[in-house]
Amino acid sequence: MRIHLPNSAFLGNIDPFLRAFEPSSPDVLEITANEKWISVHPVVLSMIAALGVSIDPRGIQCEKLEARSKHYLVRMGLFKILSIPPPQDIQMVEHEPAGRFIPITQIRTSDELTKFITEMIPLLHLAQEQAKTIGYIVSELVRNVIEHAHSMYGAFLCAQYYAKSNTIRIGIADTGRGIKTTINQAYSVTTDLEAIQLALWPGITGTTRREGGTEQNAGAGLFFIKSIAGVNRDFFMIYSGGAFYKLLRRPSSSKLRLNADPFKDRHSIDDELPFWQGTIVGIDITLDQTEEFSLLLDAIGKTYTNAVKERKKARYRRPRFI
Repeated sequence: MRIHLPNSAFLGNIDPFLRAFEPSSPDVLEITANEKWISVHPVVLSMIAALGVSIDPRGIQCEKLEARSKHYLVRMGLFKILSIPPPQDIQMVEHEPAGRFIPITQIRTSDELTKFITEMIPLLHLAQEQAKTIGYIVSELVRNVIEHAHSMYGAFLCAQYYAKSNTIRIGIADTGRGIKTTINQAYSVTTDLEAIQLALWPGITGTTRREGGTEQNAGAGLFFIKSIAGVNRDFFMIYSGGAFYKLLRRPSSSKLRLNADPFKDRHSIDDELPFWQGTIVGIDITLDQTEEFSLLLDAIGKTYTNAVKERKKARYRRPRFI
């Protein structure tokens, strides 16, 4: 496998980075990087961690890094989680992570998730409502991996806070069985993109065909997370198999509308990407409180209820013969 760290790969421009991923030769991971500068979204680091943890460290090749920003990779714990030595020429000054970043963390069980959430929230110094939102997002994303991915390595997550924009960026990756296999337990889908569409649709879960899911799994976690990004005019992306969906920023002048069907949102898609064995999710969350954000939970609840009703009607609607 081969993955290249460019000078810039954030959710808004991450598409070229994903297309450049080379998944062949799964026993080897070659990491290359831009010579002058590396500036990437946390989801990129989560991807590399998910790929590399299953490989013998002797099979991981990391070229000599020339970029001035290479210390960021050390600070975020990339070399540590890959069990390979960092570049010898890096002079690191340790920074307290509180309020700035969450280094790459591997989570495999519900107990580890609970412990992580408990320790993460105080580190970020967030207001109560903000902490609740971020905690919910992380919990839902990791819980999806634990319950559905069937990956022996669990989920790999990291996050970075950007003070200038008051934004937290979160990335999570796994190399489990992927969304299509999960959704196909209850629904018949033929493509990865169709599976992603259903995974983002509220009330649909791979555990049952029952509209609205079950008491334990409502099939709405990804929809809620996408909606949080949509309300704040932030990016959200999901990549599984060979397909990719990205929620784009809606114009500031546009009226807020939460769509059950993710393809009715302003978005971009690609169903010809290199195959990713598992699922990747990236999200940006602006922490500024707005009136729209305060009304979000009510809007999400109404959209979820209406989506379930519409799917029930479509399922039981009978054709008319004239």
